[in-house]
Amino acid sequence: MGVLRSNASVRKLFIAENVSIMGDYFTYVALVGLVKDATDSTFLVSLVFAAYVLPSFFLSPIAGPIVDRYDRRKVIVIISALQAFCGIGFLLSNADRIWLALITQIVISSLAVITLPAFGSAIPNLTRNDEELRQANTLFGSSWGASVFVGSAVGGLFTASFGRTATFAADIATFVICAVLVSMIKIPMQERKADAKREPVRPIADMREAFHYAKENSVIFAMMASKTTQAVGAGAVGQLAVLAIDAFNTGDGGSGLLLAARGFGAAVGPFIFMRFVRNNMPRLLLLCGVGGLIWSVFYLTAAASPALWLAVVAIGAAHIGGGSIWTMANYGLQISTSDHIRGRVLAGDMGFAMLVTGISTIVTGLLGEIFPIRIAIAIVAGVSGLASVVYLVGTIGLRQRLRNGLQPQST
Repeated sequence: MGVLRSNASVRKLFIAENVSIMGDYFTYVALVGLVKDATDSTFLVSLVFAAYVLPSFFLSPIAGPIVDRYDRRKVIVIISALQAFCGIGFLLSNADRIWLALITQIVISSLAVITLPAFGSAIPNLTRNDEELRQANTLFGSSWGASVFVGSAVGGLFTASFGRTATFAADIATFVICAVLVSMIKIPMQERKADAKREPVRPIADMREAFHYAKENSVIFAMMASKTTQAVGAGAVGQLAVLAIDAFNTGDGGSGLLLAARGFGAAVGPFIFMRFVRNNMPRLLLLCGVGGLIWSVFYLTAAASPALWLAVVAIGAAHIGGGSIWTMANYGLQISTSDHIRGRVLAGDMGFAMLVTGISTIVTGLLGEIFPIRIAIAIVAGVSGLASVVYLVGTIGLRQRLRNGLQPQST
């Protein structure tokens, strides 16, 4: 927590991002409940989660260049204001206009594709040394989980107490708060000078450059691949509300508890895992694979749980591993990439991971229409575990080279 006490700019960025995340999960709980009540369709519930994640893939070729070429502070402020305005669509939604709620979420998630890499790319420029950078990544990664925990748990209670319209209104307010806080940060969020901002955005060429940059360094490539081990089974996350409703006969409150457990695990995980990293790249790569195995094993446990409380514990344990993967991979990418291309690398990394997550979400939703939800979740969790084993085996040579002090090879 020292970096938050001593670095005001990091503190403001930290609060801004997490207030916005809490609002997102207020909305997620309410939106899933709305869709489930109106349609009773597992597949349509999966589309809610897909609406959160798939825009990252389609818009990352635009988001990355914007984050690298334009003032990141202004980008976050403008995009957050646009998200607040778009949130009005939630207020106009109801059981007869579910399509409007889904479209609104897609638009807001599409805009978030720009802000997320902007936050991540700004952190190395606001921290003053590697220790602050490591602390900041641990806190940002952990606080994402804490925000999901608070947003989901409080969101479920808030929705049950005040209704979904009030929940949507609260989400709009969080975007406004985010914009105000980031506007107060005066330290530049990137190294580039003003004249470099005028370079045109070339989505395909820019992302091709980022891809080639990643291919030249097998560490960067491995960091990007690590998230895929969890993403291939991430469709299970989109079905937690269905698990609560169908398997345990609970409503928005039960959904909120399972999602809160997800956030709690993701909040605790980075503190446990990051303390073992400390610039040790071979160990970081190893722990990314271990985190994927933990995620898989405990999702399998949740799928087999006879009671809600046991499923809550299992989901929390699963995301100790899953949340740590994202924090460690982001840290690895930040210390391995140059500022001028960092936004594109982070956006491309997020975009590919979200594509895999979105596909997994849709597949899990379809499996949920064919099989009981417990079996559907178990299938994708098993695939994720297999992917983690492949990753651990596939990076043995790279980890050995790094331990021996050799330079990583191009992929």
